[in-house]
Amino acid sequence: MKIAIMGAGAVGCFYGAMLARAGHDVVLIGRAQHVEAIEREGLRLEAQRFDERIGRPHLTASTAASAVAGADLVLFCVKSTDTESAGASIAPHLRADTLVLALQNGVDNAARLRTVIPQDVAAAVVYVATEMAGPGHVRHHGRGELVIEPARGSLAAAQALIDAGVPTEISANVRGALWVKLIVNCAYNALSALSQLPYGRLVQGAGIPDAMRDVVAECVAVARADGVTLPPDVDTSVRSIAETMPGQYSSTAQDLARGKRSEIDHLNGYVVRRGAALGVATPANRLLHTLVRLVEDKAHGTI
Repeated sequence: MKIAIMGAGAVGCFYGAMLARAGHDVVLIGRAQHVEAIEREGLRLEAQRFDERIGRPHLTASTAASAVAGADLVLFCVKSTDTESAGASIAPHLRADTLVLALQNGVDNAARLRTVIPQDVAAAVVYVATEMAGPGHVRHHGRGELVIEPARGSLAAAQALIDAGVPTEISANVRGALWVKLIVNCAYNALSALSQLPYGRLVQGAGIPDAMRDVVAECVAVARADGVTLPPDVDTSVRSIAETMPGQYSSTAQDLARGKRSEIDHLNGYVVRRGAALGVATPANRLLHTLVRLVEDKAHGTI
C-alpha cells in the first residue's frame, strides 16, 4: 500500500516506521527538523525488541500536506487542536477512494474531520507509549494496539497493520472504545503533566488513586448520559495503564515540559463541556482542566 502519515510525531512515526518495515511505501508529513533528519539519515525506531533506522526506498518524509497525493491510506495523527485545519490542508490532494484513519486523542475528531474531508474517515483508538527522543528518532516504550471503526477500506488497512506487527481489530463500538481511552486520558494525563511523573510513580502518590476514581466516575456519568455504551471493565482498563506503561509520561506532560499547548481542552475540558450540556457535574475534571490551562497560560505569558 501507499500510506501517508499526516502529523509525524511520536505516534505517527511509530506506526509509519512499522508499516515501512513491512514493505509499504510510507511518507511521513511533519515538522522541518524531523523531516530533514529523516531524509538525511532515515527514521530511527528504538523499539523494545529492536533498534533500527528505516529510510528509502520505503520511507520518505515531507513538510507538505500535498505529499498525501496518491495514498491508499492516511493515518491522521495531528493534535486535536489542529484537526480541521490539517484536514482541510490534505483534502484537495486525496484520491476519491482514500481512507483516512483518525489516530488521535479525544472522541470527536473523526466527526470533525468529516466536515472538511469528503472521503471515508474512520476513527481509531490508539494504545501506544511513544516519545520523540530527538529529530528523526522515535522511542517506543510499549503496547501499540489499534481499534478501528468499520468503513470502506478498514479491512485492508487492518490487515496491513497486523502484517506489520501492529495488533489491530475492527469494532462496531469504536465510540465506546474512544470513550474508554478518553477516560484513561482524563485520569492520567493532567496529573502526569502537573507532577511531571510517569504513570507507575504517579499512582503511588498519596491520594492519587482516590482522585483518579473521582475523575473516572464523572467521565462515566457523562458518557452514560450521552448514550455511550461502555464496556463493563472501565476501571480495569484505567488501572492497567500504570501496569503496562509504568515509565510513560502522558502526552500532556510531554507538551508542558516542552512549553507547548496541550490537548487538555479535548480531554478533561471536553468532559466538562459535555457534562455542562447534559446536566452532569464534573468538579474533578474541571479542576484538572483549569490547572493545566493555568500552567500553559503562564508558560505562554498570557497571564
